[in-house]
Amino acid sequence: MSALVVAVDGPSGSGKSSVSREAARRLGLAYLDTGAMYRAATWWCLHTGVPLDDQAAVARCVRELPLDQGVDPDAPHVVVAGTDIADAIRETAISAAVSAVATNLAVRDELRRRQRAAIATQSVATSFSHGRGIVAEGRDITTVVAPDADVRILLTASQEARLARRARDVHGSDDEAAVAATHDQVLRRDADDSTVAQFHVAADGVVTLDSSDLDFEETVEAVLAIVAQVTGRDA
Repeated sequence: MSALVVAVDGPSGSGKSSVSREAARRLGLAYLDTGAMYRAATWWCLHTGVPLDDQAAVARCVRELPLDQGVDPDAPHVVVAGTDIADAIRETAISAAVSAVATNLAVRDELRRRQRAAIATQSVATSFSHGRGIVAEGRDITTVVAPDADVRILLTASQEARLARRARDVHGSDDEAAVAATHDQVLRRDADDSTVAQFHVAADGVVTLDSSDLDFEETVEAVLAIVAQVTGRDA
C-alpha cells in the first residue's frame, strides 16, 4: 500500500494542530506541524540577533536553520542547534513576531522545500511511519506544499469558537478577559498570513470541515471519516 498523505489547513484556533496530531496517531502515521517550523525559524532569528524587518538577512538565517523536528505524534520534538525549543516557540514573544518571518516569501520557499522533503521521507520503509505516510498541517499544505495529497481538508470554525479555543489554550479560560487578550494575536496573525496563503476558503478538491459546533473528539472522528471516505482506509 502506498504512503498516505493527509493535508490539513486552517486558521488560528481551528484546532488543526491538536486534531491533526491525534488523527495521525490513530492512523499510525507521522505528524508534521509546519507552524512549528515557522515558529522555530522566528526563534532562531531572534536568538541570533537578526532584525526581522531585514528580509534578506532573515532569509539567509532561515536557510541555515539547524532544525531537528520530530514527526512522532506522541512526542513531536522541536530542537534547534541542540536546544529543545518546543516550549519556547509557544511563548507570547514568538507569537507576536512570527508573522514577520512567515510572510517573508524567501523564507516560505525554504520551509516549503523542507516540508515537502519531510512528507516524501514518510514514503520510505525506514522512516518513522515505516512508509505508511503522514498528516501535515498548516496554512498552505493543501494548495502549495502538497496539492496532490491523497486527502485534503480545510478545518475551519467560527471566529467566536476559534477565539475561545485559543483563549483556553493560552490562558486556561475562555472568559471575556481571556478572549480579549487573545483577540489581536489570533486575528492579526490570520490577517498577516492571508497575504501569502489562502486558508479561509477551500480550493477545488479540498473538503471543508467546520468544527464550530464539534468538540475535540467529534472533530477527530470527522477527520477520520473523511479519510475513510476518500481513501477507503480506516484508522
